[in-house]
Amino acid sequence: MTESVSKKQFVEDLTDQSDDFSRWYNEVVRKAQLADYAPVRGCMVIRPYGFGMWENMQAKLDARIKATGHQNAYFPMLIPESLLQLEADHVKGFAPECAWVTHGGHDVLEERLAIRPTSEAIIGHMYSRWIESYRDLPVLLNQWCNVMRWEKVTRLFLRTTEFLWQEGHTAHATAEDAQAETLRMLEVYRAFAEEDLAIPVHAGRKSEAEKFAGAEMTYSVEALMRDGKALQAGTSHNLGQHFAKVFDITYQDEAGARQHVWQTSWGVSTRLIGALVMVHGDDQGLQLPPRVAPIQAVVVPIWRKDEERAQVLEFVDRVRAASGGLRVHVDDRDQYTPGWKYNEYELRGVPVRLEVGPRDVAQSSVMSVRRLDRKKEPIALDRLATRLPELLDEVQRALFDRARTFREENTVRARTVEELEAHFEERRGFVALPWNDDPAVEARIKERTGATLRCVPAGLSEGNTPVALFARAY
Repeated sequence: MTESVSKKQFVEDLTDQSDDFSRWYNEVVRKAQLADYAPVRGCMVIRPYGFGMWENMQAKLDARIKATGHQNAYFPMLIPESLLQLEADHVKGFAPECAWVTHGGHDVLEERLAIRPTSEAIIGHMYSRWIESYRDLPVLLNQWCNVMRWEKVTRLFLRTTEFLWQEGHTAHATAEDAQAETLRMLEVYRAFAEEDLAIPVHAGRKSEAEKFAGAEMTYSVEALMRDGKALQAGTSHNLGQHFAKVFDITYQDEAGARQHVWQTSWGVSTRLIGALVMVHGDDQGLQLPPRVAPIQAVVVPIWRKDEERAQVLEFVDRVRAASGGLRVHVDDRDQYTPGWKYNEYELRGVPVRLEVGPRDVAQSSVMSVRRLDRKKEPIALDRLATRLPELLDEVQRALFDRARTFREENTVRARTVEELEAHFEERRGFVALPWNDDPAVEARIKERTGATLRCVPAGLSEGNTPVALFARAY
């Protein structure tokens, strides 16, 4: 195989995570070709490899959402200002982030239109027209779309002016049904993060200070990145009857009386791609969970003599056929050496590499290499159809186990606020603190340490005392 004759350099070294995690993150996102900066400040272009990750994540989560009885719909991205102004708390919460359309062509619009920062207002307006009777309930809708929030400080995937997400919006006849829906979708997010993304999360309620504008209660799933900072990976809101009263969403109950509905909303976004990078990546680049990796296994043909080329590539075709429905990519480019390709696909986090050279052809096998730990294993061609899926499952589990171990090693329990403050003077990570919902204490912790209350998980209580998780966060 010939050396590269292009000016493209060999895969460049990355900044070590321990030297500058933020710089490492930005380098990985761009060098692995996940995304790039757009001409508009704070916007990004999601490149095919990054969008392939999002498509796989979307497919996995969409299936989970539909399995709970929800249907997909689509609502306009332009929202009349008068609709937003109906709900004061909601508008106040998003006012600094709203982008406005003021002109249509050369004409000044009679009313400003907000580019949706979220869709409670427009969906509430439509639900008021659609819902008439208890027989219309529950309404279980989800939409996949983009939103815009005029962020002052941005970072690719983690916080951008425009981003992609899904947002669910439901309406129910009773408060109990709405609360059950809120917790059900929180569990969907937990399972999706842990089972498909291999990211361990804590699921619990937010504090009053951290809840969604206009919600009765907000719940979230919180993950720990490898730099010790937390990331909110998804939220589920019990909206109560707040928006229903504002937008007059009522139904006639079985006794003939008019009642306001009870609502929820919930969502995750492309920031989960950033979470994948920061939870699983290492100094060599990405490490992608097989279930959402655009390429689950890459086949690298190896030959030194021209007469070996045809023989190796013919065998590679058999390898690809034996891989069944897996996402397998064959890199048979002549202009790059096998070593260059090894580094490229390690940078891009492909879970498994399959090497095929003349010796492998002679033995009717491939040499597999796990990105996780570079463990090698020869696999006979007649076993590949069963062994490769097993290997990918092993990598998926190992990534989750490693991330969970890291989280456990970087979680401490504090008995007092003073212990918590002392911890954040020297370290990051999660700190679990017995909690009585004191907003003054929460504000003090944030002011003195920069750490915020991430959530109050049900599973971390000490006897009858709830425990809150604090961390510095993205």
